[in-house]
Amino acid sequence: MAINVNSVYRTVLLILNKEQRGYMTPDEFNKTATQVQLDIFEKYFDDLNQQLRVMQTDTDYADRQMNIDEKIAIFKTFGDCNYIDPQGYFTLPTVDYYGNTVEFYRLGTAVYNEEVELQRLDRNDFYYAEKSKLTRASLQFPTYLYENELLFVRPKAITSRVTVNYVRKPIPVRWGYETGPQGQYVYNSTAYEPSLNPTGSTQFELHPSEQSEVVLKILMYAGIIIRDPQIVQAAAQEVAMNEQNEKI
Repeated sequence: MAINVNSVYRTVLLILNKEQRGYMTPDEFNKTATQVQLDIFEKYFDDLNQQLRVMQTDTDYADRQMNIDEKIAIFKTFGDCNYIDPQGYFTLPTVDYYGNTVEFYRLGTAVYNEEVELQRLDRNDFYYAEKSKLTRASLQFPTYLYENELLFVRPKAITSRVTVNYVRKPIPVRWGYETGPQGQYVYNSTAYEPSLNPTGSTQFELHPSEQSEVVLKILMYAGIIIRDPQIVQAAAQEVAMNEQNEKI
């Protein structure tokens, strides 16, 4: 279940108008909301790394490590890599297993022939391992080097059937609208399609528990847009307080 983009935009406008702080256009909101979503998304990985260093509770629904991983799971996917000949490397998938066009973010595991996991090596180990029969890669124990978003796989006999699990980037947020008879913005709740429905909307992909954080961070950016330092300060303090409470 995603966070409704219309609900967030209306809440932001309500707060700004109630305090008589100005107005945020749909275009300003869309750009700000997309950045806020990306900020929160990237913070998941730092939070998960921090929680991996502390003991977790065994109580259901209270395990912070599991809860953060659940938020990241929204963006987890997998797909087939494409072999480029004669260069001899694999490119990452641009379309995942579910047929969605995605933007790659972080690499997880690489698997050959749906059953053998490839071992990831750094550059030195990748090349030195091939010089010895004892450490040389084989079809049973393949290896790969990951650089410049490309996979160099050994042994060279592997030219297909390489699948990667990875995390994709969130889709940009869009509050879509049509223009009413008085020139007003009328929300279009249907899904955005560049060619078929250019006035449609794209919802937030974040976990529903992030809605308050989304609103606060957008208000913080709104304060910068309308040049009101009080909004920036108030929203920043609230965000910092929420983040501190999460770590206690």
